[in-house]
Parts: sequence; structure tokens; C-alpha cells
Amino acid sequence: MRRLAVRGCGGWGLQYGLGMAEPGAPIRIANCSGFYGDRLSAAKEMVDGGTIDVLTGDWLAELTMLILARTRAKRPGGGFAGTFVKQMEQVMGQCLDSGIKVVTNAGGLDPDGCADAVAEVAAKLGLAPRIAYVNGDDLLPRLQELVDAGVDLAHFEDGSPVGDISRFLTANAYLGCWGIVEALDQGADIVITGRVTDAAVVCGPAAWHHGWGRSDWDALAGAVVAGHIIECGAQATGGNYSFFTEVPGMERIGFPWADVAADGSCVIGKHDGTGGEVSIGTITSQLLYEIGGPGYLGPDVTSRFDTIQLEQVERDRVRVFGTKGEPPPSTLKVAMNEVGVYRNDVAIMMTGLDIEAKAKLLDDAFWVACPYEPDDFASVRRQIIRTDHVDPTSNETAAAMWKLTVKDPDERKVGRAFSNALTEIGLASIPGLYGVGSGPSGGSQYGVYRPAVVPAALVPSYVHLDGRTTMIESVAPAASVSVEPRNGPSAVAPSGPTETVPLGRVIGTRSGDKGGNANLGVFVRSDAAWAWIDDFLTVDRLRVLLPEAGDLVIDRHRFPAIRSLNFLIHGLLEEGVASSTRQDGQAKSLGEWLRARVVNVPAALLGH
Repeated sequence: MRRLAVRGCGGWGLQYGLGMAEPGAPIRIANCSGFYGDRLSAAKEMVDGGTIDVLTGDWLAELTMLILARTRAKRPGGGFAGTFVKQMEQVMGQCLDSGIKVVTNAGGLDPDGCADAVAEVAAKLGLAPRIAYVNGDDLLPRLQELVDAGVDLAHFEDGSPVGDISRFLTANAYLGCWGIVEALDQGADIVITGRVTDAAVVCGPAAWHHGWGRSDWDALAGAVVAGHIIECGAQATGGNYSFFTEVPGMERIGFPWADVAADGSCVIGKHDGTGGEVSIGTITSQLLYEIGGPGYLGPDVTSRFDTIQLEQVERDRVRVFGTKGEPPPSTLKVAMNEVGVYRNDVAIMMTGLDIEAKAKLLDDAFWVACPYEPDDFASVRRQIIRTDHVDPTSNETAAAMWKLTVKDPDERKVGRAFSNALTEIGLASIPGLYGVGSGPSGGSQYGVYRPAVVPAALVPSYVHLDGRTTMIESVAPAASVSVEPRNGPSAVAPSGPTETVPLGRVIGTRSGDKGGNANLGVFVRSDAAWAWIDDFLTVDRLRVLLPEAGDLVIDRHRFPAIRSLNFLIHGLLEEGVASSTRQDGQAKSLGEWLRARVVNVPAALLGH
């Protein structure tokens, strides 16, 4: 056993463990989950596949909280990620034997229930881990109290008032890492949290191991960046990577780990012998996932993504360094899910010639058959989804889709009376008509994601271990910090002849959802390509290339040091993932669509 110095409430004490990093040495924090439903065997792969100090995973997303709320409604106390409990059954004994700490947000809406479930598994296995849970994030029982105290819970994006609070199913503040630090200080083997930030499950163990204070802004910012990189699991090792054809072993890629050093810098890697790769490309791609501007806001620190530097130190090892941090805002973000109105969708396939004319006839005939007018609904969206080819060589490649979506507070209006109109025109409309899905159906209620903010001083976290509860304040120290963005390469964009090719010959992308907004990150892999794309891909150009975003507000942010741009497209996903009427409601494919657009590219960038 190796002796570890750990920072406790009363100073520095001694703790014994197997496999833990020595004091001052980097701490290896491994990920085994990027979402609720990720690879079940990943925890065992990370424990068996190489030396690690901490096993973490991210189970929560905005949509996941809504799913867990529905689970809890059916099974009180069960609003947690059950797959985590199954993983603990597989690896708990090995983790205890090796001194591997486990830190997870799988507690979801019921971290205490998750802790109880893990304790039951431990008892069945004859084990006795010290299990802590951290809560305080669940504001649903406190909403009226907060409103009465003058907290307006205004919408994070548009400032609209909160209105009737009885409609909310969940309301969870994003807590930071200090509850996790306290639980580890008290000797917890397993720490289960509710809604903390995705990066907190990495930042917490790093801050605990290195003894950081709350004003160690740069170190904290570096750990947050490490957490952001590995939080989505295999997305850092080749998953969802634009240049996937260059990556070996994509059929079964390994999960990532981060060696976080005392200054907050880290090396990202994966266990040797596993598929995928860790490269500047895969890391840059993940850095751009679901972000906004250069200041990445969090409850513990504001991490400046425009100061990050990357270095490929060896195969499958990328050093991430130079990150600067600033004090966090005085408020915490609150993820609120409310009961939405009702919606219904109908869809018809149109095949062959005259697609536009067929879509018009379908629309006209449907509304004649429907007992309601379009203006009777709160929302009507018509879409023609063109997947048809010229001179198609199969029936499927000759087809396009006409889709109609309606939303309204009146369930009856969007129910069978609406969808039955499709049946009525089945033999009396376009040639070749056939439907998709299961046919006419009633409307369904959906959830709406609504972000808000709350003063951090009103939302402490609570650490529960061995029957003892410790309160941890969420307020960060006041400080004035000035950070300058890091300069990018000084290359000049190539001139000369151009070729008309897909933009993806030069750029990689990573896109995703930010509530009702979509983020679209763009990166390149050479200095000359950066000089060109920085000039070429303006907001106006993006509107032309992605017509769906044509009339939406778009923010453009530059990250020169990692040769990247990030666009935040406001309102593309309407009221959020659960209510989006786009075929890709999470904007996962938005970047690949951009890469497929054909533009004039300098021939010098194409590697001929």
C-alpha cells in the first residue's frame, strides 16, 4: 500500500490505498459512460485494461432528467441511472481492492436512492464500501420558496418570467465539484451525486488529490477542460469524429482517461490495445462539443477555451495545457423541464416525379379532410424532406417525405380527429402514396426544457456519509482576473486556383444541442487551412450553406489557438430536444451536413 496525503477539514492527514497516485503526481481519472445507456461493459474495461485512480462517468443530460422524472413518477425513489448500479456489481470489488475511487452523477433525481441500491449490491457481494451521496441540486420542492423570496427564475436565454411553477417536472441546479471534494476528504470510496456539471466528476477528484483551493482558477479551469474532454466517453477517442476513416479499430473503440497534473494541465489517453485514437483532431473535436463562447461558464470557475493549447506527445497521448481560468458567475444555471402541450405528426412518402406538386396536393387535401384549420393550432410545421435521387436505382432512393407536425394545449384537437384525416385521403390523393409509422394515433404530451439561473448563495450542496451531513457553500471567492485570448497561427490563406469540392475535405465538425439552440464547432488541421476558414466561414456564409438557419440568430466565436470556430444557432431546436420537430432533434448531424456542402476551396489545401 502507498501512503497518500489527503486534504481534510482539519488540515492534512494520512490515508492508505492501493493503486492511487502519489501526492504531487498526476491523478488518472477514467471515464466509463458518456450518457445513460452507454456501453455497459465500459466500467470493467477501464478497471481491467490498465492502471487508473478514479472511475467516473456521465449519465445525465437535459433530456435524461425528463426521462428520470417519468421513471420516478412510476417508481418513487427510482429516479437514478440503473445501469450504473449494474456496473458497480461488475467492478466494485476490484475498485476497493485497488484503491480506485468511484465518482458519478448517476444519482440523477434520487442520489440517495442510488446510494441505497449500490449499498444493497455491496452487501450481496460481501463488500463494505463507504458510499457518500451529494444532493442539494433539486430545487423542485423549493420553487415556491424561491419565488416568494424574489428569485425570478427568468429564462436563461430570453428573460421571460417563470409563470406557473406547478407545471415543472424537474428543476435542478448545476452544482460544482466541492461537494465531491468533501466526500473524498471524508474517506468515501464511492461518491454519487445528483445534477452536478458534467466536468465536476473529474474536477472534484483532481482538486481533492492535488489539494487545490477555490481560487486556484487556472488549475480548476484545466481540470474542467479535462472533464469536458472525457465526459462523453468514446467521443474523445474517435467516436463521432469527422475523419473516422483514418482511425483504426473503430468497430470497438476504447474509453478515455485523463492524467490531471498539479497545475491543471492533463494528458488525455486510452488504454493500450483498444480501438480508436487520441489525437489533436479527436480532442479538438470534443472540445467544441456543446459549447458557446470562449468563456465556458461553470459553478467553480469560468474556463477560457480560447487559451487552451494542445500537443501530441506520443501515439494516443495528447497534452492539454495553458488553460486560464476566471471566477465563475454569482449564479448557478438551473435545468428545468416542464410539461409541454400536445403534439402529433403525420408523414407520407412521395415517390418519383413531381415531388413539390405532390406535397402541395397532400397538404391541400389533408386540410380539407381535417375538421380543423391550420390557424386552430398553436403551432403547425410542414416539412418536405428530400431524399430522392435523379434517375433512382432503387424504390427507396426515389422517395421523399411530406411531414406535418401540430402542437396545441388541447389534446383532443391533436388526437385521432387530426390524424384520421390522413386515412381519408389514402386512396384519393397522389400516386404511389404510402405512410410511415404505425398509422393514425392520438396526440402525445412532450417535455419542454427551460433553463434559468438562481443565486449560488441560495443553493449549497449537502454531503451525506455514515449518517453525517455536511453543508458546502456554492459561492466562489470574489476576485478580479484578467485573461487574454491566446494567439493562433500566423499563416496566410493560400491564393491561386480553387476546386469545387465538399467543405469536409478541409474541415472537421462537431455539433450538438444546447437547450433549444444548436452548437456547430468547426476545426481544421493545418495553419493554412485555419487562415482560409477563418476568413471564409462567416455567419452570412453559414446562412447560405445551411438554409434552415437562414433567419435565426447566430453567434460566431473564434478559438485561434486550436484552429477552430464555434457557431451557436439560436432556436434551431425550438423548445429543446424533447419538443424539436427536426428529424435530427439533437443537431448531432448538423456538422456533417455542413461538411457535405460543395464550395470553392483553394487547391493548395487539398493535398494533391
